Amino acid sequence: MNTSLKRLQPTTSISLLHSFDAKTPVEETLSTLDDLVRAGKIRYTGRRIFRAGICRSRSMSPIVTAIRAMRYVANQTYYSLIGRDYEWELMPLGLEAGIGAIVWSPLGWGRLTGKIRRGAKLPETNRLHKTTDFGPPVQDEFVFRVVDALDAIAEEIGKTVPQIALNWLLQRPTVATVLIGARNEEQLRQNFGAVGWNLTPEQISRLDEASYQRPAYPYWHQQGFSERNPLPAWSMPE
Repeated sequence: MNTSLKRLQPTTSISLLHSFDAKTPVEETLSTLDDLVRAGKIRYTGRRIFRAGICRSRSMSPIVTAIRAMRYVANQTYYSLIGRDYEWELMPLGLEAGIGAIVWSPLGWGRLTGKIRRGAKLPETNRLHKTTDFGPPVQDEFVFRVVDALDAIAEEIGKTVPQIALNWLLQRPTVATVLIGARNEEQLRQNFGAVGWNLTPEQISRLDEASYQRPAYPYWHQQGFSERNPLPAWSMPE
């Protein structure tokens, strides 16, 4: 850590560190992070790509309950209108434990840029030419269905497809921020247009419906017993 800080001069501390190392015992990782927080080297810690069940079970271990300075405050996670798996376990955990989501690939590997539509050739500059293997497969018809809903709202309110997709994310429970990957200044400025306004509850509902996919087991089964497995309680923005 000291070596990293020397390379980052004049920085004297890291505001947020995210970590995951499956080969190192969790007690060793957490105690080290706790020492670094106490020493002022790290201000907050977050995690990237972790499972909610493991996080809950490990929170009961003696080393974790003894730690006072260090706690996870952020989860760097994939979440988008065409990838809502985050809602199954990690969003409920975020609500329960106060963990904010830092969303990466919020436009689904470039699928929600507004340039992908039925019958249209994939633009040469689209990142899917290089990154298809890094993300889960998404059926074309599902993407088109979501884009159709985005197009309809874009026509109503005079915003672009990616602006609406990003605004939807920014209104979701636990989402603290999104990581955008603009290729040029124009795209960056367009992405900034996703803030300063809100979709209406009715528009959000339409996007929710268009982007819904049946969860994997056991989540779809649990949804059938809402009295024992209630969905996270949140209110839609006014």
